[in-house]
Amino acid sequence: MSSPEERLVSPLPDVEDQAIDAALRPKRLEDFIGQERVREQLALVLQSALRRNRPPDHVLLAGGPGLGKTTMAMIIAAELGQPLRITSGPAIERAGDLAAVLSTLSEGEVLFIDEIHRMARPAEEMLYVAMEDFRVDVVVGKGPGATAIPLDIAPFTMVGATTRAGMLPGPLRDRFGFTAHMDFYEPAELEIIVRRSAGLLGVVIQDEGAVEVARRSRGTPRIANRLLRRVRDYAEVRADGIVTQGLARAALALYEVDDRGLDRLDRAVLGALLRKFGGGPVGLSTLAVSVGEEPETVEVVAEPFLVRQGLLARTPRGRIATPAAWDHLGLTPPPQVMLPSAGTLFGVPGEDSG
Repeated sequence: MSSPEERLVSPLPDVEDQAIDAALRPKRLEDFIGQERVREQLALVLQSALRRNRPPDHVLLAGGPGLGKTTMAMIIAAELGQPLRITSGPAIERAGDLAAVLSTLSEGEVLFIDEIHRMARPAEEMLYVAMEDFRVDVVVGKGPGATAIPLDIAPFTMVGATTRAGMLPGPLRDRFGFTAHMDFYEPAELEIIVRRSAGLLGVVIQDEGAVEVARRSRGTPRIANRLLRRVRDYAEVRADGIVTQGLARAALALYEVDDRGLDRLDRAVLGALLRKFGGGPVGLSTLAVSVGEEPETVEVVAEPFLVRQGLLARTPRGRIATPAAWDHLGLTPPPQVMLPSAGTLFGVPGEDSG
């Protein structure tokens, strides 16, 4: 089975990726490529705060993995001229863990909590008060004799990042003064990112080679940088080190990334859906078993991109393939899959909808 970390096109970073990505990250808002509306909105929030000499409103960064939320948090701290404290939701298991972090913040410091939707509920409730009143209530003792002691904390700027904004409780969402919704990138924006990263990595890349890497990057800068590094390896070992369009195609074909950015797992899911289940509908668990993966892996790792590409649809009866999926794999759909006039999908119900 393939975990997200093992996939070349996975948006989830490993340790090596984190180190390299840190070197490739832009340091200022003006250097950040893409997300133009978010950059303009955030610039106003930060400039206004600097003019008033006060911490800005708390910021929530929402969007898929690999779109630059951590980079944006680092830029916010840099633009404010303040230190950045980084932690993550899963690391905050108890309210006491959060209290320990908050009580050591200096005035104006930026606290970044990645995956904030995965914080423990008691910590969330403490964070409500900290964000609004810059105070935490430390409970001393247990049972009827427990006492809550209010502890003032320095005014700070909270930056939260989430891939699932809908999982945040309303009271926590409401305490963010500005929410930035980060979208997937256009190929032209990714092309600029690929060329910039190539320059920083010392990779000689032709414009057509950059285009080829960009259009297979699933709209995600982190994946674009990862593919660039694998293409660089191929160019250095099997060619003269120059990344051309043909070389990029050969390298990505070797790593099983096709011309739409689908990798082995994506094609396995589509192939099973088409060849074994006639295009669906089929339940998530059955589809996952057919490709030897966990249902969560299929649902979280493969499905979102396949849906965005218009190759798969989720319905109450199960997963179904679209006409584009049949075309992409070069297969002919059976007659019962398409209604002749409307072109709508048709099939037999699956045993579970997933």
